[in-house]
Amino acid sequence: MRRNFAYAGLLAIALCILTMLPIHAQAAQCSQASGAGSWAYTYTGTVFTPAPYPVAAVGHFHQDFVGNVSGGQTHTLAGQTEAEDISGTATVNHDCTGSATIRVLVNGQLLRTATLDLVYDSDGNHVRMIFTSLVLADGTQVPAVITVDGHRLVSRQ
Repeated sequence: MRRNFAYAGLLAIALCILTMLPIHAQAAQCSQASGAGSWAYTYTGTVFTPAPYPVAAVGHFHQDFVGNVSGGQTHTLAGQTEAEDISGTATVNHDCTGSATIRVLVNGQLLRTATLDLVYDSDGNHVRMIFTSLVLADGTQVPAVITVDGHRLVSRQ
């Protein structure tokens, strides 16, 4: 009788482990290639130069299978609006986190470079980002608190 309880207990533990495996496998399905596609985004926040100024943008980009990024955005800083080009690189990790370095240009002239940390969710069709660094073309570091919300333009599903 004790033996049957021991086997039943081991069987219950094994079933619990087996039912958890598919959940764990689905939790981390990102790769560099899974970030590829066309995206739209908005960002909002504050830059401190030295006074705080609101900043916002709406834009689009294409990311290829190796992480090259190119696109454009309409950016406003304290009410001054400008159309800008963006280019850079992004990495996507297996756990759906990543980072990006983005250059912002107008008429081919570098204005600033931003680095961002990011995380993908919604089966890789949504990305959330935060600026971790903002550097002007002359090397001046600008303190900023800016978050980004992006969506894939065509779902992979």
